[in-house]
Amino acid sequence: MSRLYVLGARQRDLFLRHEEEWSLYEAALILELDTDSGAVRTCVEYKTPLAARANEDSSIVFKSGTLDGDTLYACTSTEVLIFKLPEFKIIRCISLPCFNDLHHVAPTSRGTLMAAVTGLDMVVEFDREGKILAEWSALREALWSRFSRSTDYRKVETTKPHKSHPNFVFELNGEIWVTRFIQRDAISLADRNRRIKIAVESPHDGLLYESKIYFTTVDGRVVIADPRSLHVKKIVDLKQIDGHDALLGWCRGLLPLDENRVWVGFTRIRKTRFRENVLWVKNVLRKGMHEKLTHIALYDIAKMALLQEFDLEGHGMNIVFSIFPAKV
Repeated sequence: MSRLYVLGARQRDLFLRHEEEWSLYEAALILELDTDSGAVRTCVEYKTPLAARANEDSSIVFKSGTLDGDTLYACTSTEVLIFKLPEFKIIRCISLPCFNDLHHVAPTSRGTLMAAVTGLDMVVEFDREGKILAEWSALREALWSRFSRSTDYRKVETTKPHKSHPNFVFELNGEIWVTRFIQRDAISLADRNRRIKIAVESPHDGLLYESKIYFTTVDGRVVIADPRSLHVKKIVDLKQIDGHDALLGWCRGLLPLDENRVWVGFTRIRKTRFRENVLWVKNVLRKGMHEKLTHIALYDIAKMALLQEFDLEGHGMNIVFSIFPAKV
């Protein structure tokens, strides 16, 4: 598989040294990469309408999406966009007042949509007309106990710090699950006692592939769990493959090609005043390390080998969230 779609964004020219994520990115991007030839095509450059963002400087990023046949479900912080491929025609855009810092959208087996509303520490299920069908707190707290139903959170710049930071939704046997950054786990929203403990670091992703669930953790690991036992079966530390002289970046975005080979995304570490989000860097940072640019990398996790790397910053992408096989 040599052609890939990568979702992310282009960073603004920085005038401030410590620009925060909610104002750092000027345009959401979808790139098509030919990893054999090195050719790159910009499929989509998108900007959220001002009516659906807090202000003119609000970040616009394609966060984690889902590819289902010739339909791509993508989200910005305040919108869900449905694209028809391969022409990338927008066939629907849904933007709801509760959408704040969306991190992932996916279709359900019922034909509805589910999204991780990270800014409100919740998950919502809704139809394609934008009607909310169900909503869950990512914590054991009453819904809307910290937030107000009457507020349009699309116009709120940030609600950080979060208490849970749910960031990826997936379905197991009809149950909606969500990964939780702060709690370092994934839980079933139907039965919160059903939990996958990802103790090594804060997780992202949650992809079902060949009867396994693949997670990334921010510090550069692939965690593989058994959906039946809900136990972690394998942890692959990608830092051991790349060597200890490289700071890989914020690990997020995953595409298994087969049982052994997997594409993984890395975003260059940015400075932020929310230090709790990057505390993990202190655990891996060593004297003399060099910081890698935003990139994707293909690994053989059986042979513990790096097979290929593809720089994204050279093609205008400074943050990466999703990787998908390209449609012919």
